[in-house]
Amino acid sequence: MCCDGDCRPLGFLLGLPFAFLSLIVSIIGVLIWIVGLALTCICPCCLCVTILVEFALELIKAPLHVMEWFTSQIPC
Repeated sequence: MCCDGDCRPLGFLLGLPFAFLSLIVSIIGVLIWIVGLALTCICPCCLCVTILVEFALELIKAPLHVMEWFTSQIPC
């Protein structure tokens, strides 16, 4: 069977538990993002709040990064 690089079901299945943990982390990221946005609206001059919001956005994207990494590590 020839593999074109897009079909990696084993990597997907092995990555599911880690993606679930990443999903929990991304929910925490959403909460941090909401609080950070509220703080940014109150005091837009705070640079640390902006960094906090950027960090929260990366936490939100964590499940996608985990699944992409797992599927790229395991061949078909």
